[in-house]
Amino acid sequence: MVSLSWYLCVGALLFAIAVIGIFLNRKNLIVLLMAIELMLLAVNTNFIAFSHYLGDLNGQVFVFFILTVAAAESAIGLAIMVALFRSAHTINVEDLDSLKG
Repeated sequence: MVSLSWYLCVGALLFAIAVIGIFLNRKNLIVLLMAIELMLLAVNTNFIAFSHYLGDLNGQVFVFFILTVAAAESAIGLAIMVALFRSAHTINVEDLDSLKG
């Protein structure tokens, strides 16, 4: 049986990979959105691990709410990215300065 510490290590590793992905690649909007989603999945892994370890279903129910918000965030993020690509013809974050006032 896998102990709680293994799940927490996997969650911490996923979160660290996402943070590294954000800091190393700040140019591509798709990679930034994927790194944010990876952070949410790392947090969900920890919620599920603690929920199973404590025998309480509240963490697992909370994960369902997080997943629905993450799906909506992904859909809105991709829609914004498509709109920006149509107007600016690039998804490079440094070139998207048209939103500045």
